[in-house]
Parts: sequence; structure tokens; C-alpha cells
Amino acid sequence: MTCSILTGGAWGDEGKGKCITYLCRNDKPDIIARAGVGPNAGHSVEFDGEKYGLRLIPSGFVHTGGELMIGAGVLVDPEVFFQEIEELKKYNVGERTLIDKRCSIIKPEHRERDKKSDHLSKKIGSTGSGCGPANADRVLRVSDLAQDIPELEDYITDVSLNVNNALDEGRDVFIEGSQGFSLSLFYGTYPYVTSKDTCASTFAADVGIGPTKVDEVINVFKAYITRVGEGPFPTEMTQEEAEAKGLEEYGVVTGRRRRIGHFDMDLAKESCRINGATQIALTCVDKLYPDCARTQDYSVLSADTKKFIDEIQTATGVPVTIISTGPDLKDTIDLRDELL
Repeated sequence: MTCSILTGGAWGDEGKGKCITYLCRNDKPDIIARAGVGPNAGHSVEFDGEKYGLRLIPSGFVHTGGELMIGAGVLVDPEVFFQEIEELKKYNVGERTLIDKRCSIIKPEHRERDKKSDHLSKKIGSTGSGCGPANADRVLRVSDLAQDIPELEDYITDVSLNVNNALDEGRDVFIEGSQGFSLSLFYGTYPYVTSKDTCASTFAADVGIGPTKVDEVINVFKAYITRVGEGPFPTEMTQEEAEAKGLEEYGVVTGRRRRIGHFDMDLAKESCRINGATQIALTCVDKLYPDCARTQDYSVLSADTKKFIDEIQTATGVPVTIISTGPDLKDTIDLRDELL
């Protein structure tokens, strides 16, 4: 039995979607559970020649033998949920996905409140998905829950019971968190953060397991840092410099241009410490070091690339076990066996 949690190390957009896809396809966990805030965060998944931007369905859907679950701490927008089921119908996602009965529901009025709030939409840079107002209603104890929505009836379960039973039976569980550490309501760059905590301990609570059930925490970093929206960004570079380096990017949910910065070692140390990281997955290394593009062999990485990886390991005290060198699943260096 193993229970792994995957977290974002910075402000989101770290490449979690590819890491989740690779790990679930490779390790074949029995249950893949989505944790995090809700549909204000998107995971990009490239699989079978197609690209998907998922906001609620677990990105681990690519492992067709896995059960897919959405934990109680995740906000559910039924419109987004059913749209993604339709988009992924050839993977039988509708037959494999279950929602915890205690999930709070995002309603149209939440999206309207989100978009009409100058504070959220202009100052904070909200995605407009309704998550902030919906979480506020949850705190005020006036939310509708998934168990109260007739159209969700066929998808309702007790995710916590299912996950704990699976672990007790010696089955494997993979928990995919959304967004990133620096967007945490508690530990991020407040007030330019999301509407709840985004650390591994909260992701465990989102799906209803205790900390003693967690075996691995995989913290994902991009080889450079990005963020969407307003707020402090100590290592930010100019858009001109980013373009010159070929690092222009756009958000999955919003389509907004991402701000680009150099890798932040101080942030990495804090993120690994508070998340309790046991492993680091490092993505987009090929964009920073084009000479290593698409390699699957650590030994052929350049000296500069290896030095960069060593600096991260030394600063954080956490081993880099997954290195992404391109967009395809095969463009991955997997060093996890070396920890055994």
C-alpha cells in the first residue's frame, strides 16, 4: 500500500498535469483523488495526441483502470463537471468518477459575485470561476452540498470511506492537489492568494485521510517560476527577457499571459518544508536547458543542468526524482528507483 500526494511548489502552472499523467500511467494507482480548491485551477494533460485542460476531473484519468474521486474539500461546479465528462467520454470517465457527498456546490450566483467584485477580479486577479464566494458561503454554513443536487445523484459517494478502505486493503491511492503553495490562504503571498490552503496537509484532509496514511509528498517545481494574476513575485523578469528566452506562457483556465521569473531557491526551501516534501518533480527543464530536450537518461544531461538540479537538492534537502524534458510522457527521467 502507498498513498502519495502531489503538490504545486510555487504559484501553480508547475506542470502538475504532466507529472500526474506520467505517475498514474506508470504506477497505476487504484484510486486517483482530486484535492484542492475547485475549478479555478486547470491541469494540462497531453495524451494520445490530444490536449485537455481539466478543472475538476482528476488528471490521472489516463490510467483507465483507476477509480476517480473528488474529495469533500473540493468545490464542484456541475456545469464544469458534466462538460469534462462529455469531453472524456471515450475514457469512460463518467462511469469511473465519484464526488464526495459533502462537496460544496458552485452556483451561477457565485460566478457573478466573483466577476462583479472589483476586489477579487481587479486587485486579486481572480479567475472568475466562483470559488472565492462559494468558499465564503461554506464558511458561513449556507452552501448547497453535492448530496442535495439531483443531477449529481448517480455520482455521490463517501470519498473518505472509500479511500481509507482502499488503503486498509493494501491498495494504492494517488492524491492530486491543484494550484500551488504560494497561493495558499495561510502561507502564500496574502492577499494575492486563493480562498483556502493549498498545502499537502490540507490535500490529505480534502479527501479525508489522516497524516499517518501518507507515504510520499511529491512537490512539483518548474525550472523557472510563473504566476497568473497580481501579487509579489521576487524573481520576476521582464516580458521582453522572457520572450528572448522562449518562455512565453498562458494560463489554462483564464488564458491570461503568465508572468515569468527565475527559479526561486528560497521559495523552494519554504515550500518543501511546509509541504513535508519527500520528493521533487522538476518540469520544463528542456526550456531552460534546450540541449537536454526529450532525453530519458540522466547521464546525458549537461553539466549545467546537473549543477542546477544538485543546487535544488542541496538547498531543499529533498531529492529530485522526476525530471521532465519535454511535453510527451516518454520525455521523462525517473530516478525513484535510486531511492530504494
